[in-house]
Amino acid sequence: MNSFYRDHGVSPGRSGFDAAIETGEMVEETRKMLTKLFNGGDDPNRLTFSYNATDSLNILIQGLVEKGAHVITTMLEHNSVLRPLYVMQERGIIEVTYVPFDKHGYVDPDDIEKAIKPNTKFVVCTQCSNVIGTVQPIAEIGKICKKHGLIFVVDGSQGAGANTMDMINYGVDCYAFTGHKCLMGPTGIGGSYVREGIEIKHTRFGGTGVRSAYPGHLDEYPYRLEAGTLNVLGVAGLHAGVKWVMEKGVENIHAQEMRLWEKLRLGIKDVPGVTLYCAESVENHNPVMSININGFEAGDVGTMLDVDHDIACRTGLQCAPKVHVGIGTIDIHGTVRLSIGAFNTEADIDAAITAVKEIAALKN
Repeated sequence: MNSFYRDHGVSPGRSGFDAAIETGEMVEETRKMLTKLFNGGDDPNRLTFSYNATDSLNILIQGLVEKGAHVITTMLEHNSVLRPLYVMQERGIIEVTYVPFDKHGYVDPDDIEKAIKPNTKFVVCTQCSNVIGTVQPIAEIGKICKKHGLIFVVDGSQGAGANTMDMINYGVDCYAFTGHKCLMGPTGIGGSYVREGIEIKHTRFGGTGVRSAYPGHLDEYPYRLEAGTLNVLGVAGLHAGVKWVMEKGVENIHAQEMRLWEKLRLGIKDVPGVTLYCAESVENHNPVMSININGFEAGDVGTMLDVDHDIACRTGLQCAPKVHVGIGTIDIHGTVRLSIGAFNTEADIDAAITAVKEIAALKN
């Protein structure tokens, strides 16, 4: 990012000098890489950039809603989905149904189908829960959406770069992603891919560097969903991250992370006083684990892990309150979430197991 910005710190598509052309080529190459990674389709211009997944989900949801429409989502969602839908519902624009998940942490596609109404417009679902790590049956839900002529929007915040995404064969119409998680990019960059035939209404307007005399915002992609100067520095970092992920292989990275996840699970599941939530199998799971330790607030456990054991974790409701309603932790201030990444080691897992055991032993 440093070297690219020093040599190409200009806006793409605005001018014809060499640095601008080379910057534009990097941006277009990143669109192509991500389109291939997600198997979005033949048109990389429908891969558009934004600040993050929340930004893209707002663009998609607000661009799809219509007065009187019904939207189906799940109890597993992050606030990046819940809040836009809540605001639209509070304004009297849409009606929302929240489909529950089972005791293992998975949504039953049949429940999605049962929730469909004559005025249902689209379904929006997370690819993977950011709290309990369960990877949802996206392909099965996609089939149901296609059967009923519904648009299928997937929040890939936790899945992009961590799990296979095959938009064409999974029946996914819109896929939102962020760069700073499993795509190994920086913060402040994300985007979405919108399949052919799915049109998102304009919700923001401005410069694109193209056809400046035209008074309205452009309809063609990528300009349709991009207004103003791109975060070129973020795209450059994302370009490097995606390249690394594709070279390593999503499946290979995931297998290594889940091997460590299983080591952690087995190491703490029988510790007296420790509760694991929905962490039962490596199948259809990502390397995320939510736990609690009897006798302690989740926030206090997080502090002890940090201060006494040099272990970073996320505590509380993790911006997904309805998940905690489902697993029964909403009234006890959430959970301690332990997340394993591509650069964690066996020693890291051993340290985490030791830390959890020592903290649990204080009161159990």
